[in-house]
Amino acid sequence: MIDVEKKAALEGLLFVVGDDGLTISGIMEILEIEHDEALELINELKRDYESRDRGIRIHFLGNTFKLTTKEEHHAYYQKLLINEESNTLSNSALETLAIIAYNEPITRIEVDEIRGVNTGQMIRKLVAKGLLKECGRSEMAGHPILYKTTSEFLDYFGLSTIDDLPKIEKVVTENDNEVDLYKSKYQEEVIE
Repeated sequence: MIDVEKKAALEGLLFVVGDDGLTISGIMEILEIEHDEALELINELKRDYESRDRGIRIHFLGNTFKLTTKEEHHAYYQKLLINEESNTLSNSALETLAIIAYNEPITRIEVDEIRGVNTGQMIRKLVAKGLLKECGRSEMAGHPILYKTTSEFLDYFGLSTIDDLPKIEKVVTENDNEVDLYKSKYQEEVIE
């Protein structure tokens, strides 16, 4: 007999962990159950999601169980990723994505410093579109959220891995060198 409370808890756990997924041993540990019961709960939940009136399913990927969307609804998910007005991402969205992709994991504050504007709203939109995800907390004061790109980001831009991004070299200028704040390039005029 399936424990409906544990099945509901498992569904919630899979939602909370998102793209990270849960291993069978993780499920066993968290729900304090044996291997056979964990498999039974997973299989029962999978059967529930097989119904045509459900938009998600449980998928076994990379040794973990994850909630994923159904492939037959892909066209609808694609519309969510695209800016309705121009069918492309805005320049500010592209800039924000580029900063995160090349520096991930990165905090919103660090993205703000690089872009020179507040990116909180844009990051929230990109998370909602599935192009970015939270991936932990920084060790900085206040432990801000770290962000990184998702597999949907890779799909959207036709990349296999984040390493397929074009390489960019840092341009070093004279101003990038350390400056002694106590010395000035201006000379004090001596009046006699």
